[in-house]
Amino acid sequence: MKFFNWMPVLVLTGVLASCTASKERLVWSEEFSGTTLDETYWNFELGDGCPELCGWGNNEPQHYTKTNHELVDGQLHIKIKKEDSLYTSTRITTENKLDFKYGRVEARAKLPVGKGIWPAIWMLGANHREVGWPACGEIDILEYVGREPHMVFTSLHTPDSHGETINTKKTRIDNIEEGFHVYEAEWTEEKIAFSVDGEVLYTFNPTLKNKETWPFDQPFYLIVNSAIGGKFGGYDIDDSVLPQEFIIDYIRVYQ
Repeated sequence: MKFFNWMPVLVLTGVLASCTASKERLVWSEEFSGTTLDETYWNFELGDGCPELCGWGNNEPQHYTKTNHELVDGQLHIKIKKEDSLYTSTRITTENKLDFKYGRVEARAKLPVGKGIWPAIWMLGANHREVGWPACGEIDILEYVGREPHMVFTSLHTPDSHGETINTKKTRIDNIEEGFHVYEAEWTEEKIAFSVDGEVLYTFNPTLKNKETWPFDQPFYLIVNSAIGGKFGGYDIDDSVLPQEFIIDYIRVYQ
């Protein structure tokens, strides 16, 4: 973890619209360089989501724990396992500890593979407990589902979509399962552009920007997890591929 002498609860603000890449400044960085996850910035979300959101809203069978991860050589390894009849994984967030408005989020990660695997790096509006989802907005920097090999999903959820994934792009990248790749979302007052390894895959820039189409004018916080199965991950889970690991090398925020 790199520190910038901030208080534990952070709100980073900035406008990239008038900036060039050369003027970007690294404002927060998680390099996973310690031996344990730094809970100054990270929360663990545990269990099966019940009673508030059973199945985590998608009929997912996994239970999240504090033990399905480790930091190894400056990388976070999220372990996706089946133990007896129980699927387990890890889900961490920066809710109430780090959020930001506008910027470029960059994450370097290696995907787990196999039917039923669903790793993600994403963001939720910091007001989601007050206004609910999807009114808070959602920015999916990376989603991958093992039932669709070589495909990367970059998506947004807004009130006008009623939670359906209509603002989205599915892109085929033949080598996406091989080694590490860099996933980015560049978020400004006007648009959000998603990239993999420096190539822009999808840009969201609605002509009309209001609460229904553009809840992206407020702070958001980070979420990293790997779900298993469910409505999007797929109910045909291939137990033979388990255990798997979702490995995150770093997450960086520039403004």
